[in-house]
Amino acid sequence: MFPYYGPNFFTYDLSIGPFPSKNRSSCSCNGFAILAQNVQVDELENLQRRRSEEYQKYQLRMGTKMDSLLLSQANSPLQYPTQGFEVPPLTKRVIPGLALHAQRRRLYKVSLSVKSGVLSVEDVLDGEQVDGQGQSELSISSSSLTQLNDLLSRVTYTSTIYHVKTKDLVHFSFEAYEAIFPIVIKRPSVPVLYDPGTDINTQVTITTKTFLRYEELNILINSIRQVYPKIKIIVADDSLTPEKVTGNYVEHYIMPPAQGWFAGRNLAVSQVTTKYFLWVDDDYIFNNNTRIESFVEIMEKVPELDVVGGAVGKNQFYFHLQYEEGDEEEGGCLRRFHRKKHQSVPGFKDCFFVDGVVNYFLARTDAVRRVGFDPFLKRVAHTVSGAK
Repeated sequence: MFPYYGPNFFTYDLSIGPFPSKNRSSCSCNGFAILAQNVQVDELENLQRRRSEEYQKYQLRMGTKMDSLLLSQANSPLQYPTQGFEVPPLTKRVIPGLALHAQRRRLYKVSLSVKSGVLSVEDVLDGEQVDGQGQSELSISSSSLTQLNDLLSRVTYTSTIYHVKTKDLVHFSFEAYEAIFPIVIKRPSVPVLYDPGTDINTQVTITTKTFLRYEELNILINSIRQVYPKIKIIVADDSLTPEKVTGNYVEHYIMPPAQGWFAGRNLAVSQVTTKYFLWVDDDYIFNNNTRIESFVEIMEKVPELDVVGGAVGKNQFYFHLQYEEGDEEEGGCLRRFHRKKHQSVPGFKDCFFVDGVVNYFLARTDAVRRVGFDPFLKRVAHTVSGAK
């Protein structure tokens, strides 16, 4: 979703996850110990807090963390993870939540089967009835329901086929009852975490692209310096005869001539090292009402957002997209409705969800890099000025 905000508003971390706490023993890597040796003691705790908060926001945005495991009982005596679970390729994992809830019987017997892996019960003792260890079909039986559920709690699934992302199905049965739940086999994604920074200069980089408009570009840079004297500015330039652009905290990248608007965006964004970047056109002018901090506040409080758009002068350009699927021959239909929105962003009554915004927006660096801009599109410049 691309939210538009009302007219008055306008470090990459190679370590993974939060720092280990004193009570955490599940992680065996020594990255934290190495980091602790190279960071001053008075800064380490601050860095740990920022990184932990950033990782939690990453999990919210990417949907990688479940608050609780959903177990199915209902009318069936079989308990199992309704939404399934994940396992990396060629890796063993305990299947969580397996259990049987049945009335008293002389013998309890359950069966499990899969197609793209093998099943086992860990630490089987003499006398425990488990058939099919290390195979695609496994059966467990016992005269004690307690013992059976203890064995079920130790059932593991091992992926035997390497695939970066695929699925398997577990068939779990008892007498006339059968349950089927999925296993997602995929390589875990390495989270891209940026240090959220301590001020606007370490949180945001301003990016723009220019083509034969050095006078307007210099006016833009000077106006930015009136409001944000130390913020980094990145300029992508595909002018036919490039001119030198200088200044403190300004990075000027020369492109081959006339590569276009989106190619320039890709270049500029590729050089950003902050969590966010602010995109502006080269003929905009910052004024006393320009407040990038308002954008950052929204992004930090609503971590699932990727882009927050603002207003340029009186231009509150935004639109809503509607896509209708079609057949294979004719394809679908994409409609654009100008000045149509979805709904307000929770907690920000003047900010609402839309599908497109004006060329004045704050974006998450990692999110935009995953999508990028199509360099095939080479749009010409326009005359709108006066960012607000």
